[in-house]
Amino acid sequence: MNRPRTALAAVAALGSLVLTAGCTGEPVSFDTPAGTSAPSDPSAPSDRAGSGGTAGRGGDGADPAGGAPKTLMPTGPKAEFTTENTVDDGTKIGVTTLEGKKSGFTGKVWVWAPPQYFETRYANSGFPVLIALPGGNGYPKNYWMGTDLKLQSSISRWSKEGKSLPFVVVMPVLNPDDEYYYDGSDIPGREKMGTWMTEDVPDFVRANFRTFDSRDGWAFMGSSSGAFVGLKSVLKHPDKFKAVIASGPDTKPDSPLWAGHEAEKAANDPEKLAKALSAQPSAPDRDVYLAFQIGTRESGLQNLRSFIGAYGKGPVKTRLQVIQDGGHNAKTYVKGMEDGSIQWISRHMQAPIPAP
Repeated sequence: MNRPRTALAAVAALGSLVLTAGCTGEPVSFDTPAGTSAPSDPSAPSDRAGSGGTAGRGGDGADPAGGAPKTLMPTGPKAEFTTENTVDDGTKIGVTTLEGKKSGFTGKVWVWAPPQYFETRYANSGFPVLIALPGGNGYPKNYWMGTDLKLQSSISRWSKEGKSLPFVVVMPVLNPDDEYYYDGSDIPGREKMGTWMTEDVPDFVRANFRTFDSRDGWAFMGSSSGAFVGLKSVLKHPDKFKAVIASGPDTKPDSPLWAGHEAEKAANDPEKLAKALSAQPSAPDRDVYLAFQIGTRESGLQNLRSFIGAYGKGPVKTRLQVIQDGGHNAKTYVKGMEDGSIQWISRHMQAPIPAP
């Protein structure tokens, strides 16, 4: 299914018309002051997904630092965020510039925290993280930070309906420029976009948000080229990330920048990575959950079925969501998430833990 990573250009262009809606540039904080809460739904039952219910895994024990079990409190240094957009429920999408210490790359990162994040009962609990990646070159914008695709408002609603965990959604730029795509990899002689995506961005999230101290709290979601990066990142780092929703993905690296670097290219090939991982025995510390999505009006369904047939065994757990009348676009993929993909990965991830 190799193809130029411009198939979502139309969606990206559409999104660019409305990405600036609601922008204020005003400072926004994701801190949770003790004894206060942000917008929430007080009528939501306590056994819903956002409360550590059936859509996610709970925990027990105690954290000596004072947080809920398995929680990692923000490590700092704290970033400064400005408001990019306001979601229907009143929550904010913030943006900041991250200087990647490990990759050496500097780029924008947009972040949204769900209403539950600000509730007093979760003030000492970690939250699962969903790194959302766009299609195309994904530069200079990550189109998931717009409100037109309704990713954040949908997760807010799904978490109250028990279909999803209340994820913190992190939306970094995907590439360092709009000329080439980099496969989310450290291509020799180029910006280290693999290190940016799998080390600098998670380090930044841990510095600023309450997270979990294991891979149970970390997942990717992406469309087209972003799906490739999320898929590859989970398969390459199953010790760091547990799940991915990969929508309309390529399954082979095809950046033109790999020319002359075949060994490095092979080390970032999802098919080779999946083959190696699937040959191992299933185990709780290395099982990964790959939720594939594809519309009936796009190509690549047979490729995904072949991938699942060949590698969907051992630690590689797979699910395929075929979206009826769906095309190769982000709105189709949000529908697929609601139809089952987000609930499937949520069942295998760590839910926030309310105070007793």
